[in-house]
Amino acid sequence: MNNWQQILSNQGQIARKAARALAITPTTIKNNALLAMADALEHNSDEILQANKLDLQQGEKNGLTKALLERLSLNPARIKDMADGIREIAALPDPIGEVTGISKRPNGLEVGRVRTPIGVIGIIYESRPNVTADAAALCIKAGNAVILRGGEEALNSNRLIAATIADAAVKAGLAEGAIQLVDSEDREAAVYLMKMHDYLDVLIPRGGKGLKAAVMENATVPIIMTGMGNCHVYIDQYADLKKAAPIVMNAKVQRPSVCNAAEKLLVHEAVAEQFLPDMIKELRAAGVSIRGCKRTRKIVSDVIPAVDADWDEEYLDLILAVKIVDSLNEAIDHINNHGTGHSEAIISENYSDVRQFMSAVDAAAVYANASTRFTDGNVFGFGAEIGISTQKLHARGPMGLPELTTTKFIIYGDGQIRQ
Repeated sequence: MNNWQQILSNQGQIARKAARALAITPTTIKNNALLAMADALEHNSDEILQANKLDLQQGEKNGLTKALLERLSLNPARIKDMADGIREIAALPDPIGEVTGISKRPNGLEVGRVRTPIGVIGIIYESRPNVTADAAALCIKAGNAVILRGGEEALNSNRLIAATIADAAVKAGLAEGAIQLVDSEDREAAVYLMKMHDYLDVLIPRGGKGLKAAVMENATVPIIMTGMGNCHVYIDQYADLKKAAPIVMNAKVQRPSVCNAAEKLLVHEAVAEQFLPDMIKELRAAGVSIRGCKRTRKIVSDVIPAVDADWDEEYLDLILAVKIVDSLNEAIDHINNHGTGHSEAIISENYSDVRQFMSAVDAAAVYANASTRFTDGNVFGFGAEIGISTQKLHARGPMGLPELTTTKFIIYGDGQIRQ
């Protein structure tokens, strides 16, 4: 066993012990720990920013794209947002111990279910160091120990953030080892984490195609796949075009490097000639590179030709592919064939078209006349989020506290025996 494999195994043993303690930790102690974690982040803001500066400098040397550097970057406002996000989680109701239903059987047994922690959660993620704080806080509030493995591009940032919040949590009364970081750039360390079935109860990956493929190939622990976002905005023939343009701009431009940003624009042929010239002009003025189908290029001739691969690509950048469709049904079929099940939007004033779109599109979040950028645990009222689940079992969409719990049956009797 390699040295780092032994380290990970030791971390798993410590996390398992911590998880048992966390499962019965009172809400007040968990909340006090979260508030201490938030205060510590703000107190150590300068040191965290210095560590992040090192990551950004190394990222530029390594040729990271502007979009990835933006995801990696921290500033005082983002650190404050991280701290405030933890405080919001502390203010949320504790899901642990919630009885989700109880009924009395004819034999007198009372059968119910109660929410309990999952146990030890492993999280593998890329680029965004704020995930370190968000994920740890959510896991702690839901009574879980967490082992974090961020991307090598953010190792300095993650190392300092994790140390800051872990130390604060222990000083506030949480079990040692409740928050741990895999402090290794070796990708084999991530693969080993995927196979730690003796210690991990679930693994949650947050990242691109490469990470998802590696997890699917190597994981021997249960996984909750969180979302790549090949998100679409469809402009229906009954759209209010004055309403549509700001929605498209926000969905694409407001923060293009995140998974709920729009990557594709579908436009009904009935409004394409009226809508696209000004829309494309406005997008280009914001720095967006447009790729279009043949019909789009007949309307705006200097658009870059879209290729088949474009319809499945998550750009995470100021790039947008545009396709003209003949009908609502064609738009729905295109989304269901090429989307990733994340977030999809229709812009329409027609009630029937909206209802059909909302019903037929297969995605975790489906919008009518609003930007896809709202798919976010904080926006939905969950505090922070652990990720956007695009699968259909256990959790789907933004994963807040309830999605980090499981249930067990509780049965109250009075001497009953089975005949």
